[in-house]
Amino acid sequence: MSLLSLLLPALRVYYIGFRVVLHQLLRRFRPGCPFKPVFPQQNGNVAIVTGGTKGIGYHTVKYLARLGMHIIIAGNNDTEGQETVMKIKEENLNAKVEFLYCDLASMKSIHQFVHTFKAKNCPLHVLINNAAVMLVPERKTEDGFEEHFGVNYLGHFLLTNLLLETLKQSGTHSHNARIITISSATHYVGELHLNDLQSSCFYSPHGAYAQSKLALVLFSYRLHHLLTVEGSHVTVNVVDPGVVNTDLYRHISWPAQLAKWIAGWLLLKTPEEGASTSIYAAVSSELEGIGSCYLYNEQRTKSLDVSYDEELQRRLWTESCKLVRIPDTVL
Repeated sequence: MSLLSLLLPALRVYYIGFRVVLHQLLRRFRPGCPFKPVFPQQNGNVAIVTGGTKGIGYHTVKYLARLGMHIIIAGNNDTEGQETVMKIKEENLNAKVEFLYCDLASMKSIHQFVHTFKAKNCPLHVLINNAAVMLVPERKTEDGFEEHFGVNYLGHFLLTNLLLETLKQSGTHSHNARIITISSATHYVGELHLNDLQSSCFYSPHGAYAQSKLALVLFSYRLHHLLTVEGSHVTVNVVDPGVVNTDLYRHISWPAQLAKWIAGWLLLKTPEEGASTSIYAAVSSELEGIGSCYLYNEQRTKSLDVSYDEELQRRLWTESCKLVRIPDTVL
């Protein structure tokens, strides 16, 4: 294995990260105040947010709760989850927020989460697939999947499919249910290896992370297509939050860590800023009935060309169904 093959995925990821950071910096100093949209109240609506205890997920939950939405945080740390719920309720006495345990690295845990949620007999209007791991050392999930692919992609693929029926029952012609999946600009340098989705032949944390984010885009477009053909009142969109100052970057290289420590306040978005597009995708009236969008800074933009490849979307979907052991005819 050549040194170049080891370095290339990392160089690609840092290159795309540099481009995004530069765009964010220029945007920060652009004249005029950024427009802050006003969103409709969400009283009576229910949302699930994975990874909602910190970072982008926490600020997404906090804002949606202010709009009157009933939020269920799905996370893999009970103590952290309960502390988050108490913190939000202290700031907003009327907030309807609760925590349910869900480990996206375990198919058993995901099934248990969905069972517990469905036992509540409540609707589901918004599902935000927010949780992620990034640049972790090579390791496997409980079910033997490479961790980036297993947590970031397959965990959300299974969770979404198990919740589809509830989402379809909750959506109406005038108020569609919404699925929002958080990807990132790294998908632009991602490569989908259908013959080696678990990165077993060659492992690069940067390549594995980028592949998982590309897979999420392909999955989202495929799912929206299938739901549209079926006539369901559910939309699916992808959000790119930008480069955000969160704990997700704890595994980046030491030079990048140093740069983040020195200039992160200037170059990176705050978690609150990073959550803005997720919130927009979840509740904006402008997106009512609209899906298959790649959203960055509350605007529709173009994702990687290959993400629109319908045959690749189909093949990934079929393979994913096999891996998580659900029928390909789940819809």
